[in-house]
Amino acid sequence: MSAGTLSGKQRRALRGMAHSLRPTLHVGQSGLSEGLVAELESVLDDHELVKIRLHSPDDKKLAASDLADRVGAHLCGVVGHTVILFRRNADAPKVVLPV
Repeated sequence: MSAGTLSGKQRRALRGMAHSLRPTLHVGQSGLSEGLVAELESVLDDHELVKIRLHSPDDKKLAASDLADRVGAHLCGVVGHTVILFRRNADAPKVVLPV
């Protein structure tokens, strides 16, 4: 497995870890603005694993994958209108992934 991909087991473990988290960011009617992306970059650096709440997107999965691509994060799952993203902090990793 390469460093750039997550296995199904790892994505499942990350979804389990995210279960108790509250959404950190809320994407409103303005969509994926540059300010939101910059804030998400900061939050991912601090927490590595985050939940984002999408309010009325046209296509949830497309919006989730676009958001993950823009910040270089792994899309772990979309549950309802909630997106779970993970990006390893190279300097100080906090989340331990199963092998």
